[in-house]
Amino acid sequence: MAEFSGGAAGRDSEQFQDLTRRDLLKAGAVISAAVAASTLAVPAFAQALRPVPRERTVIFDIDGGRVAAPDLWNPFVPGARRDHGFHQCMIEPLFILNYETGQIEPWLCKGYEVNEDLTEWVFFVREGVKWADGMPFTGQDIVFTINMLKNNPRLGGSADMNKWVADVQSGDPGTVWFKLTEPNPRFVLDFFAVKIWGSIPIVPKHIWENVDPVTFKNYDPARGWPVFTGPYRVVKISESEFVYDRRDDWWAAQTGFQPLPVPERLVWTWLGPEETRAAAMAAGKLDSLMDITRGTYEVLKARNPRVQAWYSDLPYAWLDPCPRYLGLNNQIEPWNDREIRWAINWAIDRDELIAISYEGTSIKTPHLYPMYPPINALMEEIKDLFVQYPVLEYNPDRTREIFERKGFRKGRDGIYVMPDGRRLEMSIATPAAWIEKKKNALMVIEQLQRVGVDATMRVLEVATWSELMWTGQAEAFVHWSCGSINEPWATLDRYHSRWILPRGERQFNNDARMSNPEYDALVDQIGVLPLGDPRIKPLFRRAMEIWLQELPVIPLAQAKKLIPFDFTYWTGWPTSRNNYIHPPTWWQHTIKIILNLKPAR
Repeated sequence: MAEFSGGAAGRDSEQFQDLTRRDLLKAGAVISAAVAASTLAVPAFAQALRPVPRERTVIFDIDGGRVAAPDLWNPFVPGARRDHGFHQCMIEPLFILNYETGQIEPWLCKGYEVNEDLTEWVFFVREGVKWADGMPFTGQDIVFTINMLKNNPRLGGSADMNKWVADVQSGDPGTVWFKLTEPNPRFVLDFFAVKIWGSIPIVPKHIWENVDPVTFKNYDPARGWPVFTGPYRVVKISESEFVYDRRDDWWAAQTGFQPLPVPERLVWTWLGPEETRAAAMAAGKLDSLMDITRGTYEVLKARNPRVQAWYSDLPYAWLDPCPRYLGLNNQIEPWNDREIRWAINWAIDRDELIAISYEGTSIKTPHLYPMYPPINALMEEIKDLFVQYPVLEYNPDRTREIFERKGFRKGRDGIYVMPDGRRLEMSIATPAAWIEKKKNALMVIEQLQRVGVDATMRVLEVATWSELMWTGQAEAFVHWSCGSINEPWATLDRYHSRWILPRGERQFNNDARMSNPEYDALVDQIGVLPLGDPRIKPLFRRAMEIWLQELPVIPLAQAKKLIPFDFTYWTGWPTSRNNYIHPPTWWQHTIKIILNLKPAR
């Protein structure tokens, strides 16, 4: 953990801004050798690997840094990671939402039906699906998983299943019947269709019914664990590298649902800072690279012309559905005062943040919704609210006016002192692995220092940052909002007070701990209405008005993901011109990307 003061923020911000061609070329020479050596190293967890040529191997970048617990393969418990290939090539979803077509595509299930009042859903399991150990995948596995979550509140997904599922049954191997507690038009979309990042994993009943799901690690190479349905099995693990080999007996290839994927081996690896990972791609050591900055991408592209991003020209980046914000804990003074939260908002110059932190590859946002066409249409109808509550206005004079009206007085060092004698300080928790979040925090710190807030940054490992945020121990944090895609409820629900637990207990939503009874009631009313119902619009308008009044967090920018792919060894990567699916390879829909890859030579 490290602390950075406002003065350091300015210096670090400058260091983040520009990565010169010379820097990257120098890093490339060093890192190429380091990467080559790392692919041969055998960590403590690994078994001996059979040789697979580079041209039959796909190498992905791990998003989020080193994996603290590489032998934890239980997808439901805190501390578990799924973005190191686990849910990309082993955990297959029931359905996949395709952002480019707008369709929910069937996968392990071949379809679903719902009754008129949206309280009963029937899933139809695809014939011939098998677990990696050869056992059939059936509706009983789905029923078991849902009941396991309902009976174990410490597991991720438990709160949602307890809220929505009154009963779940499977009368025959191919059918699963859900009875909901109340109407929910988004039941498949929100929980089983990889709307954002992942979906609820289904686990094999014949293994999990004999273990404690809260303590079960689900990793034992001697027993062939973990067992899922995907076309790859894990053969090597460490904190920084995971290797998967193809299973030629994959059920989808045997039944004709999908062809056997061409890559024989998949590698997910964490190589360090952005410039190191970019140098590795320039040297042909990475096929897929996670979100990087514009400057780094342009230098990388100059070194390796076979590298492509979503767009071939500016802004290069794909619009991610999770806008970025500065989170404030509404249960901690002085951030429990909405006027103080607005004072912080007035102090944020988003134009400067976009120019410096994003190098012009993103846009500022007055809300936490992705700027996709269906959402933009909703926002157009409430645009007067953003005039009444001008979130995007930069006005530090109003910040100072609010502080002084509240009895704050500036000390000799330029930092405000509150009426109780405490300096006005803010410690912003920031995940070490994500440069974008650090750049946002550094920019916010510099701007808050200008108006008399002694803001600092706590750089934390991802697991620690997450724990402090979700247990209410962090007073401020940089975060993202993943909720709605094509309707308003999911993002509104993130700030429902039903999520709030006592500080110290880990919750799964509403990181700001906002509580407003009228807002809750409006969200509940929207939640039971069919998608597109005209009754939603006035309810949405009032809910957004309350949210803007409260301003529980400070919206900063729309999310951009500048994701380079190297076409040297593999073609078929998703781009705006080959947009068969959206491009983030740390999401669970990545199986579709893998199946589209073909050798370049």
